[in-house]
Amino acid sequence: MLTSFVSDYMRYVLKGGTKFYAWMGSLAVLIVGMMYVFYLQNTDGLIVTGMTSQIHDGLYFANLVFLVGVAAGAVTIVFPAYVYHHEGMHKVTVLGEMLAIAAVCMVMMFVFAHMGRPDRLWHMLPIIGIFNFPHSMLAWDVLVLNGYLILNFICGFYYLWVKYTGGKINNRFFMPLVYVSIVWALSIHTVTAFLIATMPARPMWFHSMMPIRFIVTAFAAGPALIILAFIVIRKNTKMWVDDSAIDLLATIVTWCLGLAIFLTMSEIVVELYARTEHANGLYYLMFGLHGLTNLVPWFWSSVILMVGSFLLLIFPTIRRNYKLLPILCFTTFAGIWIEKGMGLIVPGFIPSPIGEVSQYYPSFVEVIMTIGIWACGFFILTILLKGAIGILLGDIKYSGAKAVVTK
Repeated sequence: MLTSFVSDYMRYVLKGGTKFYAWMGSLAVLIVGMMYVFYLQNTDGLIVTGMTSQIHDGLYFANLVFLVGVAAGAVTIVFPAYVYHHEGMHKVTVLGEMLAIAAVCMVMMFVFAHMGRPDRLWHMLPIIGIFNFPHSMLAWDVLVLNGYLILNFICGFYYLWVKYTGGKINNRFFMPLVYVSIVWALSIHTVTAFLIATMPARPMWFHSMMPIRFIVTAFAAGPALIILAFIVIRKNTKMWVDDSAIDLLATIVTWCLGLAIFLTMSEIVVELYARTEHANGLYYLMFGLHGLTNLVPWFWSSVILMVGSFLLLIFPTIRRNYKLLPILCFTTFAGIWIEKGMGLIVPGFIPSPIGEVSQYYPSFVEVIMTIGIWACGFFILTILLKGAIGILLGDIKYSGAKAVVTK
């Protein structure tokens, strides 16, 4: 039966129209480009990137941090569906779990790219490598991310399996896993925040507000991407996502985005009111330092995107306008990507602990690698969502399946 499930799933996924094949073909081209630059990086080393001894975390790590939040954002579907029994969310919960799986896969790929020496990746495996658990925060991060991936894989595909076979959900097995995954979603971004917030030599990161900033931005960026996916699904498939689900997600995006802006402004006031040398990283980000202004346009672009999106989203009539909502979700997503990626990781290294001031420019290899990993993530996401939608619609089912799945 398992073989039948896999074969039916893949046969359905591989079928599509011209738009589907054009989309997947475009992603495949970008993935080939990623593989080529990975070959260059693997043979020549990280010298082909823009990272240096002073700034050793760049575009890869920035995307890694951001995507952990996107993965955690899937809980904004699971929590209302199973805790508050929101009917509209219940119908599409599994789609959020598919997004979480794809996002964590992308995180793993960025870890792989960031390692520089992939042959040392085995050190991140417990028992086999030099894992340094529990003293290393990176070891904790590896554990919680893999745990979250496993939880979403089990919950998502168990539900799809039951739907495929026409059986009945075993709530004694299923519901505890759902509740654990809800709590676990908070843990992955909290631990990732601790990964950088526990470095006293990096004053821009060294504060206790970092975990809550990470969580509120995750609950803005994650649902924003989910809304975009839902609108694409409604326009291109037979599956209908209820307006109530999109409206609830839009509300979550709005107020979490507002909290993120408030926390960012609070940090600016505290750091710059009585400016010390510890505020130089933030000052460089906002205004430049010693004539170096590489990230200043990025910061103010992020502010415009986030604040502008929030000021429009607070109006319910705009939030419920499904022609404007995708645009605002995209600007929210882009603004948080800048603020939590390049706008957080890079200025944390400027100046260095011994006062060196240098700038970082992503190289061509980093840009192509990053685009390729995002393309790979969307490739995986498309496969997961298309197969899940096929099962939910009843287009993929076991020959002896019952008509209804109860929960």
